[in-house]
Amino acid sequence: MDNLDLYERYLAEEKKASPNTLSSYLRDVNQFRRWLEGEGLSEEQAVQADVEAYTKALSAKGKSVATVTRSLASLKSFYAFLQREGRVEANPAKGIAPAKVERKLPQILTSKEVELFLEQPDAADAKGCRDKAMLELLYATGIRVSELIGLDLEHLNLSAGFVRCPGRGKERIIPLYQAAVRALGDYVLHVRPQMLERPDEQALFVNMSGERMSRQGFWKIIKHYQEKAGICKDITPHTLRHSFAAHLLENGADLRSIQEMLGHADISSTQIYTQLVSSKLKHVYNKAHPRA
Repeated sequence: MDNLDLYERYLAEEKKASPNTLSSYLRDVNQFRRWLEGEGLSEEQAVQADVEAYTKALSAKGKSVATVTRSLASLKSFYAFLQREGRVEANPAKGIAPAKVERKLPQILTSKEVELFLEQPDAADAKGCRDKAMLELLYATGIRVSELIGLDLEHLNLSAGFVRCPGRGKERIIPLYQAAVRALGDYVLHVRPQMLERPDEQALFVNMSGERMSRQGFWKIIKHYQEKAGICKDITPHTLRHSFAAHLLENGADLRSIQEMLGHADISSTQIYTQLVSSKLKHVYNKAHPRA
């Protein structure tokens, strides 16, 4: 039985929790599980650093101290139950106190920096062709790194120009611009078949051993091309995701469409890009207006 189902039964039958308490605890745990999924982790794999990062993410989203405190209490209770059941060795939420964290705007690349970054892979060789396809797809769609490396060949539809991105409970269909379609076509048709270890491999992106690309492997790819491009900003897979969203917003895309493409459950997560674009416009105004 799923951990959350067992926990729900425990709260209802043993703790005699009220309907409101039950709903609140389960909602908090579910939100944490979704956040972990975005990080490519399960609740059994979570450690204290993950819970701390999650509470900081809640604070950065503008959640009140009371909300973060309640979420932490829910997680402590959930993990205490899992520990009692022998499903985890330790309670990663134990001893953590909510901290007030400043809401920091994510760092993005300029359009010119993105162009420079995407130009770095040399598509003349197999590795460069694969890397270019991965980077183009990441910027074209804004998907998470865990979603990128989890893609199978069947999720790609080059003739129609879109990718299907499986998610928790809902699959997203995200369009691809032509440069990404071309890079992916070159990789899928001419490079991927020669890189495979097994002909029945389903992974869209494979490493040089012919097996599914790992998060760590892709992280190294990002860092390699950041250094090659000479870009001083710290580029992570999430930097391209943030840049994708901000650039769409700058060019007139509506928040709801961006929310759908990013796979945000709550539009408040998407609204941070409005602040980012507003901040950039204010900087441009102050720099360029003759009376500013």
